[in-house]
Amino acid sequence: MRLAAVILIWGLNFVVMKMGLKGLSPMLLGALRFVVAALPIFFVARPGLPMRYIVGYGLAQGLGQFGLLFLGLRLGMPAGMASLVIQTQAFFTLLIGMAVLGERSRGAQWLGLVVALGGLITIAAAHGDGPGQMTLIGFLLTVGAAFMWASANVLGRLAARVHDYEPFNFIVWTSVVPIAPFFALAAFFEGGDAVLAQLRGIDGSALMVLLYLGLLSTLLAYSLWTQLLKRHPAAKVAPWSLLVPIVGMTAAALAFGERPAPLQWAGGAAVLMGLVINQNVWRLLSPGTPGRRAG
Repeated sequence: MRLAAVILIWGLNFVVMKMGLKGLSPMLLGALRFVVAALPIFFVARPGLPMRYIVGYGLAQGLGQFGLLFLGLRLGMPAGMASLVIQTQAFFTLLIGMAVLGERSRGAQWLGLVVALGGLITIAAAHGDGPGQMTLIGFLLTVGAAFMWASANVLGRLAARVHDYEPFNFIVWTSVVPIAPFFALAAFFEGGDAVLAQLRGIDGSALMVLLYLGLLSTLLAYSLWTQLLKRHPAAKVAPWSLLVPIVGMTAAALAFGERPAPLQWAGGAAVLMGLVINQNVWRLLSPGTPGRRAG
């Protein structure tokens, strides 16, 4: 059930982020998201980890992943397609995990990587400049966000090797890290007056977006995700995120009427096929293990 909750929350997350960006800039939305997520810091103990892991994870998962993702969504990445492209974090996790954690890989996992890479190239080739179309810069920023998510995945697993920690406490404390950089970037790119104007313009709808992003998407979902990464190899957990775009693309179609181009559908199918190949390897290698369950 934990993994199912993560998939649902993150699948709807892309529509919520797109809604939030209607009234807030990418950097300010990032800052406020983590302000909300960091609120419980007054009630939870700091994880017994060296600060470099807390700071590193906060910068990778907070500033890196969401700074790039929010900017990509603002610059023309459709919400539904973003929910698909961001899942390439599974393959970045595989590659970084091999290099940093010494985790093993199999030939079929490399096959899945090649298939998914072909799908990404196909999606990139389908970019356009018209209203509602995916832009190349939006696509590239989303791929960059996937890489930063994978880096955070591996950092979380590496931290678990150093010292056992409570995932919720870890997410709360790492949420503090990107707040100041996000505010600084917002002020630098937009000016202090523009930032203040956006803050004064926050209404009930924007507040609901921030609560969803901060409490559900960050604190709840990432705590569950980090807990799974602590218990199982990173490359074994990450591929389950392939179910997120099914929710994300359906929600984006209903909310915004998004309809990917035929070439994007083809590329998306290839990315999902690559992820399926990757996941099936683990099913064959470890039947009945906790890492293969969806809940």
